[in-house]
Amino acid sequence: MGARNEQKAEHGRVDGGAGKAKPRKYRKSRKPLLNQRVSNLLSILAGALVIAASFNSFLLPNGIASGGISGVSVLLEHLYGFTPAYSQWALNIPLFLAGMLLLGRRFGLQTLFGSAILPLFVLLTANLGVPTENPLLASIYGGIGVGLGLGLVFRGRGSTGGTDLAAQILHRYTGLSLGLCVAIMDGLVIAAAGILLSPENALYALIGLFVTSKTIDIVQTGLAVSKVAFIISSRSDEIADVVLNDLDRGLTSLDAHGGYTGDARAVLMVVVSQNEVPELKRLVQGVDPDAFVIISHTAEVLGRGFKFEG
Repeated sequence: MGARNEQKAEHGRVDGGAGKAKPRKYRKSRKPLLNQRVSNLLSILAGALVIAASFNSFLLPNGIASGGISGVSVLLEHLYGFTPAYSQWALNIPLFLAGMLLLGRRFGLQTLFGSAILPLFVLLTANLGVPTENPLLASIYGGIGVGLGLGLVFRGRGSTGGTDLAAQILHRYTGLSLGLCVAIMDGLVIAAAGILLSPENALYALIGLFVTSKTIDIVQTGLAVSKVAFIISSRSDEIADVVLNDLDRGLTSLDAHGGYTGDARAVLMVVVSQNEVPELKRLVQGVDPDAFVIISHTAEVLGRGFKFEG
């Protein structure tokens, strides 16, 4: 019985005791989480506004259907005069319901806000001016605007729904890669534009889609270009010393073995900025002219000396 009471005492609950101690509850502050949610919400709103403005200023007036539900709404407007915002809402509703049914409630709810707010912004910005009637310029600048907006939406961990949902469903039930499924969805829209409007329109739409994808990459990873170098040398210790002291960059020594000889050797991995590459090559060649150096592009680097993201 005493052992039982001791166990309860450890949790602050002793039977018959005059004072009942309660265990302390440690709560994580909700403020950072709330701030992150507000930041994500603002990012999605800003992204949707940029997409809508680019759509109404460049893509819609020039009949450029560069994929997605927005591309379908361009086709419907030019063929039947349907208001794009209403078309986008009408097309998003069945896709949203299908996403809820086939992909799960949580996935569907994640897309609800973006897929509802984007057509609203398209409706509110419908009377913006048209800066150019040149379809080439419209496809380039419209692609930049849509890519910028989508990049902001993705950074806010949101989605604009549309054919992205259809691509997710296709991916889930066919086993095809998600990238291929997205390409198929956008390709069908662009092909329809080529048939229903003109082949030239489809070519401009391809330009817009390409510019959009590149702009999204820039928003996600930034403009800074970094390089990763792998250095194989019999004098790796000396090379490491000059990299650390003369270039002032950190490095990692990886244990490796020669594929032909089987001999153990060190491989130095160094991440540098674009403008540091010539100096790195000069330092390595100064120590060992026969060193084997591989330099390749890296999309993003997070850490000391580079950048951090919250």
